[in-house]
Amino acid sequence: MTLLEKLQKIQFEMKAPKNLYNKFGNYKYRNAEGILEAFKPFEDKYKVALTISDELVMLGDRYYIKAEVTLYDTENEATIVNTALARESFEKKGMDDSQITGTASSYARKYALNGLFLLDDTKDADTDEFREETTKKDVEKKLTDEQIDAIADLFDEKSLSAMLGYFGVKEVGDLTEAQATKAITQRKKTLEGMKNE
Repeated sequence: MTLLEKLQKIQFEMKAPKNLYNKFGNYKYRNAEGILEAFKPFEDKYKVALTISDELVMLGDRYYIKAEVTLYDTENEATIVNTALARESFEKKGMDDSQITGTASSYARKYALNGLFLLDDTKDADTDEFREETTKKDVEKKLTDEQIDAIADLFDEKSLSAMLGYFGVKEVGDLTEAQATKAITQRKKTLEGMKNE
């Protein structure tokens, strides 16, 4: 069996659940240590070994930790390498310089391992990327069929045109769920006010 075939089997069989919990952010996550623990049974089963090393690299004016994960076939000395980078933040409250570097190292190692073992962690909840994308998706949710019906009932041609112009869209289908909610609520208030006059 080639090393690539062994890696394919490990990728298929490996289970590295998100077994850690962040109470502050209310999410589950995995770390590099958990991935390494999940890998250990395969060392003897498929006659492989794993090493991880870090290197400090400067890109532009920022330092990055480059983690390199190497999978070795102990039967024939073949290797497969995967790398990942994590940027050191300029500062982090409550952390000294060595802790900031350690945090970047942990992230780089975790994502190098994720890449090697094909662990679905690209939108892991412990990353800023996940939080930003989740927030963006919440804002950009498309309006519901009920909202489309409500807009059709509440808006005439003139008020519809004004509302779409206000949100900078051309068609009702381009509105987000949040925009539609705001438009419907405001239109109901306006119509209620017109009835009371």
